[in-house]
Amino acid sequence: MRPLPHLARAARGLFGALLTALALVATLVTVTTPAHADTTICEEFGSTTIQGRYVVQNNRWGTSATQCITATDTGFRINQADGSVPTNGAPKSYPSVFNGCHYTNCSPGTKLPAQLSTISAAPTSISYGYVNDAVYDAAYDIWLDPTPRTDGVNRTEIMIWFNKVGPVQPVGSQVGTATVAGRTWQVWSGNNGGNDVLSFVAPSAIGSWSFDVMDFADQAVARGLAQNNWYLTSIQAGFEPWQNGAGLAVNSFSSTVTTGGGGDPGEPGGSTACKVAYGTNVWQGGFTADVTVTNSGSAAVDNWKLAFTLPSGQRVTNAWNATVTPSSGAVTATGLTHNARIAAGASQTFGFQGTYGGTFARPTAFSLNGTACTTA
Repeated sequence: MRPLPHLARAARGLFGALLTALALVATLVTVTTPAHADTTICEEFGSTTIQGRYVVQNNRWGTSATQCITATDTGFRINQADGSVPTNGAPKSYPSVFNGCHYTNCSPGTKLPAQLSTISAAPTSISYGYVNDAVYDAAYDIWLDPTPRTDGVNRTEIMIWFNKVGPVQPVGSQVGTATVAGRTWQVWSGNNGGNDVLSFVAPSAIGSWSFDVMDFADQAVARGLAQNNWYLTSIQAGFEPWQNGAGLAVNSFSSTVTTGGGGDPGEPGGSTACKVAYGTNVWQGGFTADVTVTNSGSAAVDNWKLAFTLPSGQRVTNAWNATVTPSSGAVTATGLTHNARIAAGASQTFGFQGTYGGTFARPTAFSLNGTACTTA
């Protein structure tokens, strides 16, 4: 029997309402799905990968006491760091995140080992989280060797001490000072019995920074501790604790190596030329930034990421057309699903609001998927 017209309309209306309700439920379920859980590692040499391109390792080698770290989407934090060792000797561990190879454990898609003479740039960004109730150094490690080895100890270790707390010092003795990558450092040189160590110690703590690893590799070559036909095997960032260490964190880490004019395969579009326009509206204690990223290369950039360092005192409170993490220091803006591609010759625009203290300043350097950009 055919239903009456008004009953048919009512049925269609109820069916439409049901579909709308189901769609709303599906949307709510999608929005409230929890993010991928962080990974906690307590095994002595346990490790995991993050972002599909870096390895996070616990690397507890100087003590039998428990150490546990949690790998996050952008770095790691130390949850438990029991025990202590004498401060006039080696530290108890080196929990870290790395690009490259460490004792046969190689990060996914890495271009390392790579011969120094073939590397045109190795841009990197790091943001640390510090505590004061421990004895430690925050160390960025660069490993060099005459051969493209992926196992064991390399011939030369370059250490960049971003911070130190307590009566600890680098291997060897201070041999002077130097200006590298625009900063002044105390320079230490020595040998730990297994490899040469060249250390650059910051006079005061550095919370976050973006720089080129090759500036420090060139220093090792100039000082006779490496040669241009040697290999860069690993780039690592972490902590060397002697006492305690819980609460220390690498908030974010990025590392790209460009060889022979090509980008790191782990960063799509790494060799693409780019230009950034950074417009601001500033008021007392706050600001907004409107950022336009132009792909001036000949190939599209997929899954674009723009890395830059916010000046000290600035903090992001919200963003649009991109996610910006973390909220301060060395940050990365990542395109969303609807704007993840920048076609050749095209642009994408995003923005964010933030707060600042002291005198307002703009970031001075940007890199798109690991390649340095010019500024408009």
